[in-house]
Amino acid sequence: QVLLVESGGGLVQAGGSLRVSCAASGRTFSTLAMGWFRQAPGKEREFVATINWSGGLTRYADSVKGRFTISRDNAKNTMYLQMNSLKPEDTAVYYCAAANSLYAGYSQTDYGSWGQGTQVTVSS
Repeated sequence: QVLLVESGGGLVQAGGSLRVSCAASGRTFSTLAMGWFRQAPGKEREFVATINWSGGLTRYADSVKGRFTISRDNAKNTMYLQMNSLKPEDTAVYYCAAANSLYAGYSQTDYGSWGQGTQVTVSS
C-alpha cells in the first residue's frame, strides 16, 4: 500500500497557472506508475494524466493536452501536475493515484492507492 498526500490546490483566475503535488510513502515510489484524476461537482471522476515509473512516458486526457504537464521526482518520492491556461471547467477535486505496476493507463482500475484529493477552483 502507498500513502499519497496531495497539496497545492487553491483558487486561481481563468488563464492562470497552478501546480499540485503528490507526496508518496510506504512502497518504492520509483517502481510505480502514477496518475492524476479529477472529479467535478455532480460528475464522475475522470482521468487527467499518467506517468510511467521512470517519467519517460506520459499520457493526457484530450481536455488537458497541451495545457497540463505531469512529472515526477523519484528522489523526492513526489509527483507533480503543472496546470497552465486554466479554465473554469478545470474546477474539480484532483486526486493522485499509484498503480501496482511500472506502467498504467486511463482506467481507474489500474490504480490501487489513492490520495484524499485537493480542491482546484478556477474562477471566470
